[in-house]
Amino acid sequence: MSRTYLDACTIIYLIEGAQPFQAQARERLAQLRAATDAAILTSRLSRLECRVAPLRDGNQSLLAEYDAFFTPSDLEMIEIGLEVIERATDLRARYRFKTPDGIHLASAIEQRADLFITGDADLQRCGEIKVEVLRP
Repeated sequence: MSRTYLDACTIIYLIEGAQPFQAQARERLAQLRAATDAAILTSRLSRLECRVAPLRDGNQSLLAEYDAFFTPSDLEMIEIGLEVIERATDLRARYRFKTPDGIHLASAIEQRADLFITGDADLQRCGEIKVEVLRP
């Protein structure tokens, strides 16, 4: 079974991204969901990051779109436990990633994801997991 982690920026592209990023993200997610042996992963951090702006702006319709994204049965939500924090700390120290990026990468690595999808090309420096950058 292949396991693919979506970081928060990928999910934001899916829900509210400008073209052509939104179309590319939606196409990639459709490919993943069409594969019978694919698992789609993200962490509780993605949920936090995606919901902040709609909550702050009082945008209930956008908030509902994010809530709907995070509820399907084919999305595996990863908890941020001690192992993830320890791995994220190591990734931050070695690669100088920002804390959220380190947590996303660590979550994927700890869950043995095969692929990490992002919009941030800088994360390709991580040697512990294959990183795919969405590019139009």
